Amino acid sequence: MKQVLMLVAVFGIALAASPLSAYEEAPVTDGGTITGKVLMKGEEPPAKAYNLVLFPEPAYCGRISTGTGWRLLDEFQVAPDGGLQNVVVMLEGVKKGKAFEYTDPEVKARDCTFNPRVMVVRDQHKISVVNMDPIIHDIQIYEVAPNGSAVMLHRPLRLNPYHPKADAGDHEHRPGELLTDTVQFTKGRRIFFLECGFHAYMQAWGVSVDNPYYAITDTQGHFTLTDVPQGVYTLVAWHPGLRGILSTEVAILKGELVTSRFEFDAPKAYTNAETTMVEHPHYDVDALGKVSEAPEILPTHKLQTP
Repeated sequence: MKQVLMLVAVFGIALAASPLSAYEEAPVTDGGTITGKVLMKGEEPPAKAYNLVLFPEPAYCGRISTGTGWRLLDEFQVAPDGGLQNVVVMLEGVKKGKAFEYTDPEVKARDCTFNPRVMVVRDQHKISVVNMDPIIHDIQIYEVAPNGSAVMLHRPLRLNPYHPKADAGDHEHRPGELLTDTVQFTKGRRIFFLECGFHAYMQAWGVSVDNPYYAITDTQGHFTLTDVPQGVYTLVAWHPGLRGILSTEVAILKGELVTSRFEFDAPKAYTNAETTMVEHPHYDVDALGKVSEAPEILPTHKLQTP
């Protein structure tokens, strides 16, 4: 192991796009390895909260909820020592190297969540979304940039016709027909945001990669990149819930092991009233009682705690 890299500075807000034809596959002999960890310093902000009364199918989607009518969206999965999960770590500037093995992502809409929530994609490649719920979702994908977002895809995600009527109790998840489309970024953009137009708490993020040297951190914040050819590159860490990216320069020699460490500062707590648990006389769980035979919102699948 040659060096330990510590990085705490923010570098930019958006990731620059690279030409599609920039990478060439070739055998890598005695390639190096980059391994490391990503951490988040400071107090983790509370999860965003969404009042289920304001969205369709509150009883079914409330199978995962607080028990008081709220669905929580936790953007950060942090280990006790600060290790941050779901950070995309990637090398920029690699022109030639190992085979670019890549599988087009398939996103599952299940229990009113998208899985995976963070992914990598390739420009001009496919992405698929499948509905596992007995309700209809609305797929909206945007390409994101500091100067504004643009719609990439907007289509309904219909349910499997063999699903029984939506039931907030036990449910046999059956995949419906795949909604498949091509990821096509405009020049200079490579981050996309996927959400359900009916259920705002259903969110997923992705970033486009142009070489095979990338990884998504595990539950402890660890990552490893192998078979890296000799050279000097930029190592980047990106998380959708954090403003900006972290980056550092790395130099790789034959068979070398380089250890890197990134530290993000925890963001401030959100104050948006729409995503904060605030009591409201018109939008609490009792509001459903004003409707004849209104269903209860019960966390039968998972009880969330603020």
